Amino acid sequence: NPRVRGFPPFHAAQPMEALTTASLLERWRDGDTDAFAALIQRFEEPLLRHVRVLLGPRGSCEDVVQETFLRLAKKPPAPHPDANQDPSAGHGALAAWLHRVARNLCTDEMRSTSRREQREQAVAPDEAVSGGQSSVDGADTKAAVRRGMDQLPSDQREVLVLRLLDGHSYQEIAEITGLKTGTIGWLLSTGLAALSQILAPMLGNS
Repeated sequence: NPRVRGFPPFHAAQPMEALTTASLLERWRDGDTDAFAALIQRFEEPLLRHVRVLLGPRGSCEDVVQETFLRLAKKPPAPHPDANQDPSAGHGALAAWLHRVARNLCTDEMRSTSRREQREQAVAPDEAVSGGQSSVDGADTKAAVRRGMDQLPSDQREVLVLRLLDGHSYQEIAEITGLKTGTIGWLLSTGLAALSQILAPMLGNS
């Protein structure tokens, strides 16, 4: 499992793992560090997947996720009003909050990177920029899917990861991205159609 630098390892017992997200958040508000470690374990991997879609494999993904958790530590959001009656609502609300924070941090990172690259190109305009992908092993389906998704537009990649890999609802994706649910559905359908066309030759299908 990936581990965000700067936070304690997770050693919670089963009762802590069994608590709802809203309960963990409330315990963290009361200063329970084990509850905060449990929140990290619960949301770290989905956040890393989302951030990697936006920044790419060479981006400062772990730093962004670390900063996201730091913001949670410093100023956690208010609990969902229906969290006690509906645990999924409490979980979804915090997930949406974390993903929004991470997404905004990615936007800042991309702007900073773009400005830096513009300065570098101004200094060395004739320098070649390498951007090729290594060849795909047709037997490695997971790697093929990952490389296929890399060829999709970023908005399609983002909603595919949030929906298919992390299981977010359309409403949750709308809260994270600011997109309308109809747009999300269109991005999913067009992204899946494009991905199937990309994967066919990559996987050796006719």
